[in-house]
Amino acid sequence: MTDFAPAFACVLALLASSATAQQPVPGDIAVWRNSLGMAFVRIPAGSFAMGSAEDPEALARDFPLLERQRFEALADEAPVHAVRISHDFYLGQHEVTVGQFRRFIEASGYRPESEADGTGGYGYNPAYDPASSARGDAFEGRDPRYSWRNPGFAQGDDHPVVNVTWNDAQALAAWLSRSEGHQYRLPTEAQWEYACRAGTRTRYPHGDDPQGLVRTANTFDQSAAAFWPRWRQHALAGNDGHAFTAPVGSHAPNAFGLHDMLGNAWEWVADWHASTYYAEAPASDPQGPAEGSVRVRRGGSWHTWPLYARCAYRNWNTPQTRYTLVGIRLVRDIRP
Repeated sequence: MTDFAPAFACVLALLASSATAQQPVPGDIAVWRNSLGMAFVRIPAGSFAMGSAEDPEALARDFPLLERQRFEALADEAPVHAVRISHDFYLGQHEVTVGQFRRFIEASGYRPESEADGTGGYGYNPAYDPASSARGDAFEGRDPRYSWRNPGFAQGDDHPVVNVTWNDAQALAAWLSRSEGHQYRLPTEAQWEYACRAGTRTRYPHGDDPQGLVRTANTFDQSAAAFWPRWRQHALAGNDGHAFTAPVGSHAPNAFGLHDMLGNAWEWVADWHASTYYAEAPASDPQGPAEGSVRVRRGGSWHTWPLYARCAYRNWNTPQTRYTLVGIRLVRDIRP
């Protein structure tokens, strides 16, 4: 992966002409609210360098407790490539909350997949034996006891909804589009990373230091590690007071005024996943592969280690997946 350096230099040169467009304007945050009370921030069109050029050696130095194969598995973050977002769009300032999702359910009559198919979701159970799980963690399921209503830990209406599938997110976007006359959808993967970076090229919006996540994101720190002592060595040194999900907006926003782009809950995006897509993606408004078997999710969660809470990290699941860590953030298109 060391041959990324020349390519990355070319990408930066390509972006130089659009440097003004890609930089956010601090303090110039336009917020719009919809019928469910969701706040949306207008994200300006612009260009950015998508992906990561870090090689396994550099990552191994900065994350010394992790096995080398974890870094080698990040090849789908490459190559770094220039991407143009050609139109402004509205992006949820926060992840969709429990209260907002409940209002959608009550107004639409929609049954989320965790309830409709009878198999339930996943949930935290402190009495569960993680040795019996292929995941090796303390989340059990699928089980009808668990759903978006009950992930096994307490949530208020202002917490991000979890245990929702990609298909549930599509249903929410479609209902809002019909009822309001605006076009809602999940963000593309490119839109998501562009909005997360907000003009930066570092691992995280705040910089490269993982420890800075304590101030800017609800990820795996000492408050969460108390529930998973076997992984305490991977926890951040600080304590943000949230062992599980936190009320949305509890941490500082990025330069676009967006909260929790990293941490709190993984966020579904529109794209199918393909490990080679970055090498063939169009330079303007990439939409992801035409087909696939798994959809991309981005941003990490309250249970995520710092390596996996970077702006460039890509994860994926089947569209029917529902889990205690996965939620939703929506786009509202702006018509010309």
